[in-house]
Parts: sequence; structure tokens; C-alpha cells
Amino acid sequence: MSDNAPVSVVVVDDHPAILSGVEAWYAASQRPITVVAAGDSVGEAWTEPGSTADVVVLDLQLGEGGPAFGSLRRLVDAGRQVIVYSMRDDEKTALNCLDLGAATYLTKSEGRDHLVEATLAAADERPYMPPALAGALGTNTRADRPQLSVREENVLIEWFQSESKELVAQRLGISVRTVNSYLDRVRIKYANVGRPARTKASLVARAIQDGLVDVDDL
Repeated sequence: MSDNAPVSVVVVDDHPAILSGVEAWYAASQRPITVVAAGDSVGEAWTEPGSTADVVVLDLQLGEGGPAFGSLRRLVDAGRQVIVYSMRDDEKTALNCLDLGAATYLTKSEGRDHLVEATLAAADERPYMPPALAGALGTNTRADRPQLSVREENVLIEWFQSESKELVAQRLGISVRTVNSYLDRVRIKYANVGRPARTKASLVARAIQDGLVDVDDL
């Protein structure tokens, strides 16, 4: 998606005030963001017009049930770009959502600017790490950090800072196949220490946890 292309969003939240507020925030964005569907059911994301929205903004806690991890997984498995938008601010929940494939995890206390930026990043398939999540991950010290080679770290960081693997390959003077090979090795190493990272967003989270990259570098 080009930098100025309009973005369509479906918002799933069971608080009417949140739905109204989010729609107003998007309406004020310099780059056009349109809420094409909104409601208190995940079904909004599966039926027209929400089924074709560029981004899904999903409240993790809908109604009286537990966290909607199953709904998140199904949306991600269908290829959707999902921002989890939640009152919960614990690291375990956030990282679980990233591991399931969420584009990012945003707390409702972080306000308009971060939601708008996260939405644009998700539409462009770029990583976005809001302050609360970055802070939680950055203060967590891990004894189970995998041993990455210097080259693996370089490829990983370049990928975080690039729009595509093709750009990473150009910058490092290697092939896209080699880029994929390094990233696959990194994922395998994280999985082997019990910290899977299936998506770019979850790899960003792991790298911040392990001090490989700072949120300001993204």
C-alpha cells in the first residue's frame, strides 16, 4: 500500500463510547482512515463491508467471556492485519497476541496518536511498537536468549527497518533467499528456547526484550 493510500478499518469493541471516539480520531487523520464497520461482535470483521477492511481493530475482552484469543487467531489465519486494542497491559497477554500474529498490541490508555500510527503501520505491513508495550518488553530480562550470529542479528535489524526483504537483500548485498534463510534460522533458535516468534511483530518484541534493538531504532 502506498504512503498516501486511504485505509479502511473495522472496529470491534463492546463499548459505544470507544467506537465513537476511535471513529472521530480516524476522521482527523491526515492520511484518510475510514471506519467501514463497527460493533460489539467479531462478526463485523467477517461480513461486508468489514470483511474487506485493510485493518481490524479488536478489543481483546468482549462481553463476559475471557480474552478473545481464538477470534484473533482465526482473523490472522485468514490473512487479516489485526491491532489488538485492550485495557490489559500485562506483558504475557501482549506477547501472546503477538505470537498469535497480531500486527501490534495497543493499550487503550495510549491515546489517539498511537492508534492512528499503529493503524497506518498495519495497513502498510510495517511493525509498530507503542510505548507501553516497548517499555514492558524492554524491562524484561531473559535468561533464555538464543545465541544469534552477528550476521543473523544484522539481517534481523535490517528487516525491522525495511519495507521489504528485497530492500534488505539490496542493502546487505545478498539474495532474498539468503535473507529468508537467516530469518528462518532466527525463528528456529527462538522456538528452540521456548519463545516462538512466527510473525514480524513478535520478532520485534523478542528483539526488544533481548536488547538487540531499541524502539527508537524502528
